[in-house]
Amino acid sequence: MMDVLKKVPVREQDPKVRAANFDEVCLGYDQEEAMAEASRCLKCKNARCMGGCPVSINIPGFIKEVEKGDFEAAAKVIAEASALPAVCGRVCPQETQCEGVCVRGVKGEPISIGKLERFVADWSREHGFAPEAPAETNGHKVAVIGSGPSGLTCAGDLAKLGYEVTIFEALHQLGGVLIYGIPEFRLPKDTVVKTEIENVKKLGVKIETDVIVGKSVTIDQLLDEEGFEAVFIGSGAGLPMFMGIPGENANGVFSANEYLTRSNLMKAFRDDYDTPIAAGKKVAVVGGGNVAMDAARTALRLGADVHIVYRRSEAELPARAEEVHHAKEEGIQFDLLTNPVEILTDENGWVRGMRCIRMELGEPDASGRRRPVPIKGSEFEMELDTVIMSLGTSPNPLISGTTKGLETNRRKCIVAEEATGQTSREGVFAGGDAVTGAATVILAMEAGRAGARGIHAYLSGK
Repeated sequence: MMDVLKKVPVREQDPKVRAANFDEVCLGYDQEEAMAEASRCLKCKNARCMGGCPVSINIPGFIKEVEKGDFEAAAKVIAEASALPAVCGRVCPQETQCEGVCVRGVKGEPISIGKLERFVADWSREHGFAPEAPAETNGHKVAVIGSGPSGLTCAGDLAKLGYEVTIFEALHQLGGVLIYGIPEFRLPKDTVVKTEIENVKKLGVKIETDVIVGKSVTIDQLLDEEGFEAVFIGSGAGLPMFMGIPGENANGVFSANEYLTRSNLMKAFRDDYDTPIAAGKKVAVVGGGNVAMDAARTALRLGADVHIVYRRSEAELPARAEEVHHAKEEGIQFDLLTNPVEILTDENGWVRGMRCIRMELGEPDASGRRRPVPIKGSEFEMELDTVIMSLGTSPNPLISGTTKGLETNRRKCIVAEEATGQTSREGVFAGGDAVTGAATVILAMEAGRAGARGIHAYLSGK
């Protein structure tokens, strides 16, 4: 008999096997497992889970359809709020959002909302279900800059309302961080990401790649010369941060962005691609977020012995618990309460090691986490050939620097209203990492939805 207090287990690749391949780690639910997990849902009238979802998916509604076995109906419910369900089902931090407030979780384990969303999205892909484009457009032209989660969501929502939307993407492939940032073993590109992008295109959205807004064309030109009535900036935050320690410019030091982009976009993980990447045999990843876990697990699969170096304790790791768990299972070593002070090089300027110091936690800082304090006399050296810095990112100032009247803050982030995405420049809206700095996929999607609402209100009033 099924224990309703326990989640239906999700099948995964064996850690020893997956550590040597780039196939997806989590294998997901089959139909029987999905229906069984859906049957655990309490169908709350005042569903807390919906309040915990940044894009407000009708979670009880789609789970009810899964329980009945009507997966197309479930897909239609999700499509009302999300353009990227297969992505969100895989990479959203559900444990701190919808599942974190699930009533079933009070006396047992919460419903596996993310895994059920993934199941519905995968079923839709396998059975050819996609949302339909509106019968006619309303004649208003909108430009969206960036094809990441924020831009795709904004474009999809506007297209459903009848707008003529064109996405301008700087790279040759669409998807932004979904395609170049998140590894294949967490988010398959050809099956999952490209299908979700195709579904947005089926809504009538036009795409132009290899367009660097700020160089190829400016926002002022889009508005004044190209006939666009509004612009949404969803260009992300792709400018990496570094520590500023000695040796940081050595050969063999990467930003996590560069390392993951080379691996994902340039197919370094495939034997039939000759991709220029010094993958490393002894690798340290500095940082403790999801990107750090992605870079470390990628380096492991490329044949390296990998250490995560993080200056706080495990309790303060900002990465998802699932990602930390998977990394440990796969054999990645965690050097916690440890901070680099110098990258050591050989006579040819290549990384040969890293000098670190042990830390202890002091009083809480502005973030609310206890501040790490160096322990005198605790310095030691790690023997390495590659260091990957995963310390966060900020927006590239190219767009803000070439747009008249666009206000930014001290972190070079575009200033925009949270509810509408409206910036200081009339007709220009923004959202996602370009506004907040590096955050999660689902928060970028929430900002994309807000931007679409803001643009719709602006053009309707106009």
